[in-house]
Amino acid sequence: MKIGYARVSTQDQKLELQLDALAHHGCGQIYKEKKSGKNKERPELEKMIGQLRAGDTVVVWKLDRLGRSLRDLIDLVAEFREKGVEFVSLQDGINTATPTGRFTFNIFASLAEFEREIIRERTRAGLEAARTRGRQGGRPQGLSPAALEKARTAKVLYDSGGRSVAEIAKILGIGRATCYRYIGLAASEAPA
Repeated sequence: MKIGYARVSTQDQKLELQLDALAHHGCGQIYKEKKSGKNKERPELEKMIGQLRAGDTVVVWKLDRLGRSLRDLIDLVAEFREKGVEFVSLQDGINTATPTGRFTFNIFASLAEFEREIIRERTRAGLEAARTRGRQGGRPQGLSPAALEKARTAKVLYDSGGRSVAEIAKILGIGRATCYRYIGLAASEAPA
């Protein structure tokens, strides 16, 4: 069975162009979604995937209607293949039921893998270059001198008992949660 999936990113956009193309291609059932591709929750896509059976073919108008990214698209098509389901993208001329379609999709998968490897290499090289310059990655440890002074002041004001945490936070120009954290840090810093 040919099963269509149509998606637009906003409620203002129209699905008609995709729906017409999917119906013309012979899709017996079409799942419609009005969600951004960046949105991880796409209930209609999940419902469609849950109902796929071996021998089905998922049809989309264009590749970007199905996947949020190239990696997401490749993962979805791999999931289809595991279920014995083929994939067709009308505008991109991809049909995984044909050798050419499978070849094209494998090139996409290889490019995605190549891109991930390049990103890993660049990240490693950047970290190594930073280390040779004496810089370590990650968040700096502890408070800055100005923040440490505020923490000590917050602790003194809190210990005097004359002001609430909200008042102390307002005086120091910090949030209540930060004030609590500063008081705790200043208390742990005090000599035993």
